[in-house]
Amino acid sequence: MSESPPGPVRPARLNTPGVKPTARPSVGIRQPALDCNGPPHDAVTASVPHPNRSSDGKPRVVARVYALTDVGHIREHNEDTFLVADLESGMPVQFEAASRELSTETHGLLFLVADGMGGAASGELASSMAGDAVLDTLRVTWVPAETTAQEEFAEALRDATDTANARIHRFARENPAHRGMGTTATVVGLLGDRLFLAQVGDSRAYLVRQGLAQQLTKDQSLMQRLIEAGEMTPEEAEASDRRNIILQALGPEAHVTVDVTHQQIRRGDTLIICSDGLSGLVRASEIAEIASSHSDVRLICRRLIDRANELGGPDNITVIASRFDGDALANTRDDDSVGYVAFPLRNTLADDTLEARAPQAPFRSDPTPVLGTPVPNAGELEEEFDRAREAEHEAMGTDEPLTDRERKALPIQLLLLVIAAIVVVWWLVRNR
Repeated sequence: MSESPPGPVRPARLNTPGVKPTARPSVGIRQPALDCNGPPHDAVTASVPHPNRSSDGKPRVVARVYALTDVGHIREHNEDTFLVADLESGMPVQFEAASRELSTETHGLLFLVADGMGGAASGELASSMAGDAVLDTLRVTWVPAETTAQEEFAEALRDATDTANARIHRFARENPAHRGMGTTATVVGLLGDRLFLAQVGDSRAYLVRQGLAQQLTKDQSLMQRLIEAGEMTPEEAEASDRRNIILQALGPEAHVTVDVTHQQIRRGDTLIICSDGLSGLVRASEIAEIASSHSDVRLICRRLIDRANELGGPDNITVIASRFDGDALANTRDDDSVGYVAFPLRNTLADDTLEARAPQAPFRSDPTPVLGTPVPNAGELEEEFDRAREAEHEAMGTDEPLTDRERKALPIQLLLLVIAAIVVVWWLVRNR
C-alpha cells in the first residue's frame, strides 16, 4: 500500500508581531531558523549513481536522510540547528523538497542537532555556531586525513565538539550582550558500519531496530544523575518539572567533558536525532512505532513533529531521520546489542584517568526564559545535586570531597564549637 502524502506542519509564528522577518541566505550549515512563514525547514542529500557501490567499486552504506525543524506552538523563535554533511567533501547538504540518498565514501557522514539556550538571539546564535564550528574543524582535521581509523574518527568528533565549546565561550566573553549563551549538541558521525556519537547536554539519539527504539546517548541532566544515584525513578523523572535542568552545555563554561559512544548499525536500522522538544514529549516506544510504520524518512520526521505539537509543542522541535541500507551492511543478528556504549577515549566521560572537575552549576534548557545561566532557586537544585553525588559515591565506596553546602556550613559549625567550649569553661570556673 502506498503511503499518503504528509499533512501540513504548523508554520512558525513571526518573531515580532506585525513585522515580517526578512529571509536569511543559507551560509555554510546555518539553518534559517527565523524564516518563519513557510513550512519547517527540510534538509536532504544529493543524489548519487550506483547507490550500493562506492566510486572504487567497494560495498558501501546508503543513508536515506531527511531533517526537519519546527518552532512549536508556544515559542516565537527557533533556537535549534541541524546539520547533515558529507565528510568526503566536507560539504553540508542543500535544501530541497524531498529526501534523497547519500552514500558513504571513505570519510563518512556527519549529523548534528543543537538546541540553543540564552534567549532568542543568543540561543539561535549558539546552536548555529556549534554546527559551524564542528564542520569547520572536521574540514581541517578529518576531511583531508589519510587515515580512516575508528579511534582517529572518534577523536576528531571529540575535538570538534571541544572547539565548538571554546568558540562559543570566547564569543560570549567578548560580547557581554550574549553572556551565558549556550547550546546542547548531539554530534553523530557514520564511518563504515559504525556510528560514533559526541554528546553534550540532553538532545538525544535513538536507533530504531525491529520495532524498538534504544537511546544511544545519555542525558547530562540533573534527572539522569538522580536516577543513577537511586534518588528517583525514570517515571518520576519524566513527570518532574525539573527535567529540563542540564549539567553541561557548550558555551557557558571554558571546558566541557564530551561523552563519546559508538554503535554498530545493521541493514534497515533507522537513526533518530532530536532536540528535547521531541524527546521530552514523545516516548521512545511511540518514536519506534512512527519510525517503523513509514519507509519514507520524510514522513517519519513530519509525523514525529506533528505528534509533539499534538502534545502541546511547548518547545522548538528538531528531528533528523536516517535509514541505512547498502551492501556494506549485514542483516540483524539475534546476539546484536543496541544502546549506550562508551567509546574508550582520553578526555571524555569514559576516561578513568581524567581528573574530576567540579561540576557546573545547573542550567535550565528550553523553555525557561533564563536559558544558559544559573537557575533561580539554585540552592535547592544544588542540594538535590549534592544528594545525588553523595549517594553515588557512597554506592561506589569512594571518598568524595566536601560538597558546596558542607564547605559553606563549616564556618558556622566551627563557631558553634567555639561557643560551646567557652560555655563549658565558664560553667567549670563558676562552679569551682
